[in-house]
Amino acid sequence: MKEKDLEAREINSIDYMGKKMGMWFFLFTELLFFGGMFLLYSVYRYRFPADFHSAAKDENLLIGAINTAVLLTSSLSMALSISAVRRGNKKLSALLQVITILCGILFLVNKYFEWTAKIFKGIYPNSPVIMQYSKGQILFFSLYYVMTGIHGLHVLIGTVVISFMVVFTLREVITPANFSKLENTGLYWHFVDIVWIYLFPLFYLIT
Repeated sequence: MKEKDLEAREINSIDYMGKKMGMWFFLFTELLFFGGMFLLYSVYRYRFPADFHSAAKDENLLIGAINTAVLLTSSLSMALSISAVRRGNKKLSALLQVITILCGILFLVNKYFEWTAKIFKGIYPNSPVIMQYSKGQILFFSLYYVMTGIHGLHVLIGTVVISFMVVFTLREVITPANFSKLENTGLYWHFVDIVWIYLFPLFYLIT
């Protein structure tokens, strides 16, 4: 009996490590993807420093700061949810995951209003207004829409995945002995938050 338990633990350990390595590999590819965009931003900012500083004045620093606080809070709630499920408290874990989802939704709502305000002013790719801007300013807003848009898509995907994790937690698919799904989801969410930590100063704090 002890040999079977030991064998089961070894299999679970191998499965856990395999899933963890798979997630880290996925995050590495994501890092390369975002890293390429950050490199592109750096090149254009170096070429058009004055235009980038001028364009950044149109950014809403308050909304950017609020969204930063929201995502930091969501990272905390996500980490606490993993800790709760490891202690066997599935209800608390599910509640903390719901808080993380709500933070993600709040982030997207704020981003929606921010984008809407810009579009209302005519600040969007190929608009008559933005085509009157300098080349550097056009590049700034093009990068802004692409980079924050892709990041927003990642936030949306994360909230959907965490929604499934809530169901899995309540149905005890995720347990103290088997929480790799939730942990990997947490890694993804923390990565998304870290990307925003870099986006925030690049687009909002260079005025």
